[in-house]
Amino acid sequence: MGRKILFVTTDQQRYDTLGCNGGALARTAIIDGLAGEGIRYERAHPQSVVCMPSRSTMLTGQYPRTHGVWMNGVPLPLDAPSVVEELRRSGYRTALVGKAHFEPYLDPFLRFQENAQGTMGTRPPGGAHRGFEHLELANHGAIGFLHYAQWLAHEHPEAVGSFYRALNSSLEVSAETGGDTGAPQVKVNEIERSWYHTDWVADRTIAWLDSLGADEDWFCWMSFPDPHHPWDPPESEMARIDWRDVPLPAGYPERPEDRERTLEGKPRHWRMWYDGRLVTNYEAPADWVPATMTADQVREVNARNAVECELIDEALGRVLRRIAQRGWSDDVDIVFTTDHGELQGDFGLLFKGPYHVDALMRLPLVWRPAPSAGVGAGVVTAPVGLVDLAPTFCEIAGIKVPSWVQGKHLPLDDADARTRGFEQVFTEWDSELFGVEVHLRTVFRDGLVCTTYSPGTVHDGSEGELYSSADDPIQAVNRWDDPGWRSRRDELLGELHDHQPPPHRPRLRLEAPV
Repeated sequence: MGRKILFVTTDQQRYDTLGCNGGALARTAIIDGLAGEGIRYERAHPQSVVCMPSRSTMLTGQYPRTHGVWMNGVPLPLDAPSVVEELRRSGYRTALVGKAHFEPYLDPFLRFQENAQGTMGTRPPGGAHRGFEHLELANHGAIGFLHYAQWLAHEHPEAVGSFYRALNSSLEVSAETGGDTGAPQVKVNEIERSWYHTDWVADRTIAWLDSLGADEDWFCWMSFPDPHHPWDPPESEMARIDWRDVPLPAGYPERPEDRERTLEGKPRHWRMWYDGRLVTNYEAPADWVPATMTADQVREVNARNAVECELIDEALGRVLRRIAQRGWSDDVDIVFTTDHGELQGDFGLLFKGPYHVDALMRLPLVWRPAPSAGVGAGVVTAPVGLVDLAPTFCEIAGIKVPSWVQGKHLPLDDADARTRGFEQVFTEWDSELFGVEVHLRTVFRDGLVCTTYSPGTVHDGSEGELYSSADDPIQAVNRWDDPGWRSRRDELLGELHDHQPPPHRPRLRLEAPV
């Protein structure tokens, strides 16, 4: 019997939503406790700030330009490498419960297996899908063929209509507003808490764990759909946080002229989105203009987001208690992270897109190694990436890291990080949507965030961003054209160029917008 692995992900969660990372709004006692017992990473970055490319990186241990999922709506090939398949071949039982999103969601004809899996049960055809022998899938709502939607429609049909409808009648992302402040993608949801998908994911994870023998090794990816928009947690839980008492984020300039001045210092697509003149990401409602957002709407969104984070923390606590009851606690590694962040009011914006700043790039990452491994607690300040998760799972399981993995197993402390060369981390973005092309490449090193733009619809290839985390933590001052920073900027651009892996060939086809 070896070490078991519980891999916990959320969707679109900021670094500062956890108490252990300085967050003061949501109570996250369970995750904070894991951080205190294990290793907390100060600078974990995704290799893409959008769902499908980032999740594909977690599974493959490869950069998006290598595995080929260059934007949402590009399906990861079924024969793509999978670290979960490596674990399964070595004897691990494997499951994914919750959100997968390796394949497009906008799929009315069920061309993709993950969307059709809810009609086929929990056992994939052929015995495994991407290495997972058990699948129970959920999304952000209750419409469709995924397991959660099927369960809710059968067990509690009266609750199906309680959720925010993410798409309008034209299959565009809805700009419908709600709540007390008329905030976008907010809805009062009268669903019972125990019927909501957060508790459902925990319930189904516990059920799968209960199906295993005491001596079996297992890898379980427990993937919560929240706190991704829409923000419609059970209304019964909203009394936890009064949005009226929520402070505005440090990154939200309350005066419009201050917001506009900051945006004017960034590449053109920032201000164009703020003014409603350019949409670069399908999940940002095309009919919503960020400049119209009020301070109270920012407060209400942040309150609802924090409630969702608390529910996730409590659901994880239930799963950990069941693991303890099974007698496994000493031999279970727990890794907690997310796929990317959320703007959540920073710069007067919401949601996500081609914006490589800390709101989207700096992620919560906690690894609590199995107590039986004898690893001490600590904090790693060196930069790491989600590309480093797959080799970490191999290291935990005691199996060889496959040659196709591009990351390195996570460092245990900063000395380990220095020895093994954790000096920088790279993030990329490519999108072609609504006739708009945007291409970014970013390196984080020595506290500096350097982003270059390739030619696209509104960029000519000369634009970029350079921020110093030490003296500008909210990334308001773009030093790209500052003569005093030019030599450092050019060094970082050279490093970025030298570390780009070759692109996937042939280029994978965009099948859907999300």
